[in-house]
Amino acid sequence: MRNLIFILGDQLSPDLSSLRDADPACDGILMCEVMAEATYVRHHKRKIAFILSAMRHFAEELETAGFAVRYTRLDAPDNAGSFRGELLRAVEALAPQRVIVTEPGEWRVLDDMRGWSDAARCPVEIRPDFRFLATHEEFAAWAATRRELTMEFFYREMRRKTGLLMEGDAPVGGRWNFDAENRKPAQHDLLRPRRRQIAPDAITRDVLSLVEDRFADHIGRVEGFGFAVTRADAETLLADFIADFLPAFGETQDAMLASDPNLNHALLSFYINIGFLDPLAVCRAAERAYLEGHAPLNAVEGFIRQIIGWREYMRGIYWLKMPDYAESNFFEAKRPLPDFFWTAETDMACLRTVIRDTIDTAYAHHIQRLMITGNFALLAGLAPHAVHEWYLEVYADAYEWVEMPNVIGMSQFADGGLLGSKPYAASGNYISKMSDYCTGCRYDVKKKTGEGACPFNALYWDFLDRNRERLSRNRRLAQPYATWSRMSDAQRQDFRASARRFLQKLDAAERV
Repeated sequence: MRNLIFILGDQLSPDLSSLRDADPACDGILMCEVMAEATYVRHHKRKIAFILSAMRHFAEELETAGFAVRYTRLDAPDNAGSFRGELLRAVEALAPQRVIVTEPGEWRVLDDMRGWSDAARCPVEIRPDFRFLATHEEFAAWAATRRELTMEFFYREMRRKTGLLMEGDAPVGGRWNFDAENRKPAQHDLLRPRRRQIAPDAITRDVLSLVEDRFADHIGRVEGFGFAVTRADAETLLADFIADFLPAFGETQDAMLASDPNLNHALLSFYINIGFLDPLAVCRAAERAYLEGHAPLNAVEGFIRQIIGWREYMRGIYWLKMPDYAESNFFEAKRPLPDFFWTAETDMACLRTVIRDTIDTAYAHHIQRLMITGNFALLAGLAPHAVHEWYLEVYADAYEWVEMPNVIGMSQFADGGLLGSKPYAASGNYISKMSDYCTGCRYDVKKKTGEGACPFNALYWDFLDRNRERLSRNRRLAQPYATWSRMSDAQRQDFRASARRFLQKLDAAERV
């Protein structure tokens, strides 16, 4: 065998760099399901099922293209249990002249991968991942020229590089960013199209049975599994989004409804991150919808920004700052996650709703993650590394390169402002404005302190108060700190006392 091409579980693309010059006549493929990757955090059952089924379907696609695929299933009796172990077994059995792999998305895997050549006594070529717009070197060079790192300016560079929504050197519509038009509360809409569910085939049904057997104690459930597990089905879901949901995506992208948790969100991150959908092709499909008059500019620009802006920026920050970034803890927060993060058993309706949906579906959209679970974790002083691991566990689209910066940097501000210019902290008023979660909640969002008051209200002011030395010079927090200063001593003490009572109950594992 000339080359053994090792394809990881989130690299399911025929355009992968490791496959670009592959020849089925003399090159073979290695794919493996290993317990080390399924359990380094306790991934949601649906996440595991999605990845394993997608891998098995992609292996079939490669075999149809003529490749010999060495595929190790999770329950194979001789499974070595790790990437390295499976590589060593394959090299011994197949004696390739060289191993080729596309660089992984996680620092810990790359760190291990760098030792594979010596361990296998075989050359291992690690190729760049060209599924992204910015290379590590390009992002580092851009960052080196900036006094402060700001996603907006990086995003503009990506617009120029791709030509997306550009008229020469100027942005279409005369503005780079239409986010101000994308912050409307949602209304119940009985005419909103229903989401297509992909019925599990025989391969997926086998995987679901395996997951139920091997990961019974992991969070979540597999009943109702409807993910696309082939590239063709992922393309169908992309077409559905462009036709049915993109036109209204923009104005409701920050909104939340208990009875309609997905609203007009794309639900394509699973398929982009695993390799089924090319991110630039997805953006071009959205751009065509605008150019053809099917979707408004604010929706299309906001959608494209999430992919070539935030997604690329998260990856750039991750590789620029790892491995130390994982332990960032600007606020020195140490509180463990309360049990309701795994059970949804809380009287706070917003958290109960989002966590329950997360348990059921392995998904929540970005505002549910940022302004409900993330906001609570920030205000309550939960340990940021524990918060990061929870997000990595529970969401089917979560891979460390994109999830960690979003949580450590954006959601928890644990990097001290490297990634974001201010903490995303908010009281209950924001949740009430942008959702219907407060309806019927045991807590009164309009009540600021005392028994029955929304916990977010006191926690918000307590967070600002206890972190005053760290945050008071942040220009974006000047207004709330001015408001805090204008309060009477009695008001401030009331907020502190209410927050303290709530946190004491949290620490005592009482229901809150």
